[in-house]
Amino acid sequence: MGRQWLHAKRAIVNLKKGQVVGKLVKEITVAAKLGGADPVANARLFAALEKARKASVTRDVIERAIRKGAGVGDEKLVLEHVVFEGYAPHKVPLIVEVYTDNHQRTAPEMRFLFKRGVLGSAGSNKFLFDHVGLIEAHHPDPAADLEAAAIEAGANDVEPLTHHQNDDIPDGHAGARFISDRTAVHAVSTWLAQHGWSVVTSELGYIAKLFPELDEATRADVGEFLQALEDHDDVQRVWAAVR
Repeated sequence: MGRQWLHAKRAIVNLKKGQVVGKLVKEITVAAKLGGADPVANARLFAALEKARKASVTRDVIERAIRKGAGVGDEKLVLEHVVFEGYAPHKVPLIVEVYTDNHQRTAPEMRFLFKRGVLGSAGSNKFLFDHVGLIEAHHPDPAADLEAAAIEAGANDVEPLTHHQNDDIPDGHAGARFISDRTAVHAVSTWLAQHGWSVVTSELGYIAKLFPELDEATRADVGEFLQALEDHDDVQRVWAAVR
């Protein structure tokens, strides 16, 4: 077989990298559309740019994505924001956010991915989630007071966040997920950035109110299902009731 397996592995790695870059570029474009082209005044765009630079996305690609999202120049953003609600295997509720330029293509692809779960079941499951602002950040002082920072920043709650949970959090740093009102995301992000915190995520998201009990086997099954959703090029966020 020679070294064919190695070439195959490299091809998979390159494909994954391409998917990551594609999602980052789309995130930059959407952030610029929603909040404008100035990262100083747009916390979501600022966080997306930091991730893109870490992933070695070129400057030209970043600037083109910003212009496209902000509607500057000849290119215009034609992405539709679609939210799918459903259940993963073992009755785990989830919400999937999609940005697509072709809803008629994406919808059947999502139905296919949900063949092991439930998509578009009767009624809505959004009532099982809180729609909130989410800001993830880290501080170089591992003893940083998370609760004090949350109060000063204007967040409603805070949870410790480790490198294992988010690889953008460096080892040895204090990591935290700050939860805010939807209208306070930018204010919280700005305060943190001005007081020694590095913001890695700033967005609106969903937090489950209740979490189904899962054993190791069912958790792995749900994880495999969620990964298949994450791997779809048009899927930008998957919010699931999994701890």
